[in-house]
Amino acid sequence: MDPDETMLEAEEAMEKGVEYLRHELRGIRTGRASAGLVEFVKVDAYGATSDLRSLAMITVPEPTQILIKPFDPSTAKEIAKGIERAGLGLNPMVDGKTVRLSVPPLSGDRRKQLSASVKAMGEQAKITIRNARRDANKALDQMEKSDDVSLSEDQVKGYKDDVQELVKRHEGQVETLVSEKIEDISTV
Repeated sequence: MDPDETMLEAEEAMEKGVEYLRHELRGIRTGRASAGLVEFVKVDAYGATSDLRSLAMITVPEPTQILIKPFDPSTAKEIAKGIERAGLGLNPMVDGKTVRLSVPPLSGDRRKQLSASVKAMGEQAKITIRNARRDANKALDQMEKSDDVSLSEDQVKGYKDDVQELVKRHEGQVETLVSEKIEDISTV
């Protein structure tokens, strides 16, 4: 393995950490309705578990309401059960062929809980990024000691500095995502 390949792997791992955080934050509730809030809810239908977005069309007709129109109207009750099991604090109402969700305003305590949860997710993403740095640095140290790849101490230090720059950039992205989501949650 060469140093450039190690750098590429480290960057890919860091990108995956940031992307996973971005995906997870879409499911965190803010004060207004969003299709992202329920699209990945798991629903048991047709003998298998599927994401809600693959079973229904999700729209937001009003800022405080989510409307779910199942492709197969017979799955409306299973969709409602899946939403209840997801623990989102939403009460689905089956209305014939559709499922309606009213998104109530968040209480102050719930806002604090969600903010703490978002911060914890951000820390997990940073841990992923730091683990990628550790793995890359370990690989670079092994290359320095290896006879197959001839890297000087200065070259290894340069690569490690580049890895640290990647860490700073990706941690900055995590900080931005977390602060924007906390601002969304805090907005009344």
